[in-house]
Amino acid sequence: MKRKVLALLLPFLMPLASLSAEPLKIGYSDWPGWVAWEIGIKKGWFKEEGVETEFVWMDYVKSMEAYAAGKLDAVCVTNGDALVTGATGKPSVAILLNDFSNGNDMIVAKPGIDSFKAMKGKTVALEEGFVEHLLLLKGLEMNGMAEGDITIKNTPTNNTPQVFASGEVDAIAAWQPNSGQALKLVPGSKPVFSSKDAPGLIYDGLFCDMASVKSRRPEWLKVVKVWYRIVAYMEDEKNLDEALAILAERVGVKPAEYEPLLEGTKILSPAAALKVWEKADGLGSIYGSTKVVDDFNVKFGVYKEPLDIAAYLDPTLTKEVLAK
Repeated sequence: MKRKVLALLLPFLMPLASLSAEPLKIGYSDWPGWVAWEIGIKKGWFKEEGVETEFVWMDYVKSMEAYAAGKLDAVCVTNGDALVTGATGKPSVAILLNDFSNGNDMIVAKPGIDSFKAMKGKTVALEEGFVEHLLLLKGLEMNGMAEGDITIKNTPTNNTPQVFASGEVDAIAAWQPNSGQALKLVPGSKPVFSSKDAPGLIYDGLFCDMASVKSRRPEWLKVVKVWYRIVAYMEDEKNLDEALAILAERVGVKPAEYEPLLEGTKILSPAAALKVWEKADGLGSIYGSTKVVDDFNVKFGVYKEPLDIAAYLDPTLTKEVLAK
């Protein structure tokens, strides 16, 4: 009799089972801290943890657009760009922080410009309203310069190396690998300011659909667990060659070319991550850093009113995983 009841119910139960088995769709792009997910993918660690994921390789801006359009369950973005996406498209919540930029975001100037202050009166190509715009303004502030001292040419970040090589501008602001390409295309060019000069200005994280985190929390916990398995693997020097081979293959360069990119990305150890998750002012806390970005976004009209920063940050999953 029970078999009969189950047989009758099966057509109704199966859609629910299928739904629960839907993979978590995560958009990721060429920032080194996010390319690191490739290690977990290649090694099959998500399957080992029992969580179905589909990592979708995309251009950075397109990944944010796809998330805002509801095509992804999560997207890898900076804390600042998560606010922009939330204010203009769809809010999200960070459940883990991969890293902070430690030099990979940079202002690259043409030959003859040897310092940031020497850029006064020059033109810089960057994507207005995004993280490199914030970096440039931080450079101006730290060098005692005004916003009017530099002219901005709004340019998609992926196009900045080509614009720089054309001679249309005096400098560009971009993250790796675009900044590295610009340095190669224009011999004698050099970085005159970078995120290493303002550590904690740019945090990179996994920002998820808020409803998905609530309804599928056990699966997201497994994703966080895999991330810290990746971190432990990368911290072990004996894995360096294999890790570089995996990461370099993902972005289509040689391992030797990829290794310097890791130096400009400070992957957060478990202890460092827990420290960053503490509420505090200043760039040493994700809360303080995100407040700086929120102020920037309002000041420059990216959106009109300050956002509820705390709603974008959920440290509980990371703390739960690292407490075990």
